[in-house]
Amino acid sequence: MGGRTVRERLQGRELKVFSFCSMALLLAAGAAGMVRERASLADAVKGLWVIVISRDALITDYFGLAGYASAFLNAVLVMGMGLWLLCREKVKFTGLTMAAVFINVGYALWGKNPVNILPILVGTSAYALVHGSRLSRYIYTGFFGTSLAPLVTELVFELPFGRKMNFLVAIAVGILIGFILPALSVHTASMHMGYNLFNVGFSAGILAFVVVCVLKSFGIESESVLIWREGRPLWIVVGLFGYFALTFLYGLYLCGGRAEGLLKVWKHPGRAVADFVLMEGPGNTLMNMALVGALCAAYICLIGGDFSGPVVGAILTAFGFSAFGAHVRNYAPVLAGVYLSTLLNRFEPTTPGVQLAAAFAVGLAPIAGRFGVIAGIVAGMLHTAIVMCTSQMYGGLNLYNNGFSAGWVAIIMVPAIESFLMEYGRRKRRDTDA
Repeated sequence: MGGRTVRERLQGRELKVFSFCSMALLLAAGAAGMVRERASLADAVKGLWVIVISRDALITDYFGLAGYASAFLNAVLVMGMGLWLLCREKVKFTGLTMAAVFINVGYALWGKNPVNILPILVGTSAYALVHGSRLSRYIYTGFFGTSLAPLVTELVFELPFGRKMNFLVAIAVGILIGFILPALSVHTASMHMGYNLFNVGFSAGILAFVVVCVLKSFGIESESVLIWREGRPLWIVVGLFGYFALTFLYGLYLCGGRAEGLLKVWKHPGRAVADFVLMEGPGNTLMNMALVGALCAAYICLIGGDFSGPVVGAILTAFGFSAFGAHVRNYAPVLAGVYLSTLLNRFEPTTPGVQLAAAFAVGLAPIAGRFGVIAGIVAGMLHTAIVMCTSQMYGGLNLYNNGFSAGWVAIIMVPAIESFLMEYGRRKRRDTDA
């Protein structure tokens, strides 16, 4: 027993250890933010309270709203809640776990906080209870379903019943959302056939649209906002690249210093369900996550973009989903498509929504993985056009607006491409038979 290596002792717990270490690094980022802003712990806690009591509709940058220290502290709390639930339910850490954990961490910088996600998680727990199952069966839907957390906050501000009653109604609606989404997400997955990695974002967008329409029928309307902290703070840029470097080295260590397993990851088209941890192991997966995260961050640097809370959150989301379908080979064409679209349309690469579209285009990576580079580029271009319109449909109350848009891109493109390929195959067979 005493002769076991560190690698052997980590076996089966590699991603759990990685996740808790990542949470410690988030806490360190919060401390760095306090130093940069010359803030005390009390100031950071006050900023956290500002995050909890403020509207969270798209786009609400917590860096701009409350400061770096409070935003990172909020991310630590959201991540801690998620990890506690995963450990409590004894969930095995896989690629899907990484996707769920890091999308929540990312959005904890611009829309989610421990208060507004809780009712949705309670609703998912109630769904599991009604169906005689443990929460572990639906926990990922619950995590992804917190994309509608801003709707919970918004109802507190917009309903006409008084603040206390508004709060109770908002909690009830949040629970209802968490109860509905598990069943709804099963049906929407068949619509895009696994070519949109952000499936719950698509189903949440549909649900948000319905809820917003109901509210509008009673004269209650929500308006999207734009709080966006510009600039590229060196400490955040260096911190991100340093984190990705450490992730790569950790993955390399788990693989015994051999990186050729990455090539196996890159051979997968990425169509859901593509859990790289189960397919190729945690070491290769972590190296892939690091490379995709670095590619995404490098793109923002090259276009002169902003490392705002939403952009950093989007990069972390792409990082997480690189354990569940995305890799450099299938993401790069879609990313290129987003950039190329700005050479033709009226948007600049540095437009806030387009910066986010570039990172979140990772959700369409399976299209490039299955149908090739040209299809990936077209998907990225189409995604940019759609995502700049869809937020208005639900007043910015679905955080996964890019997931909703990606769903429509997949629904439009995949049947058309498959129909073309089928016809091409039939003609080729006829020519061969002749």
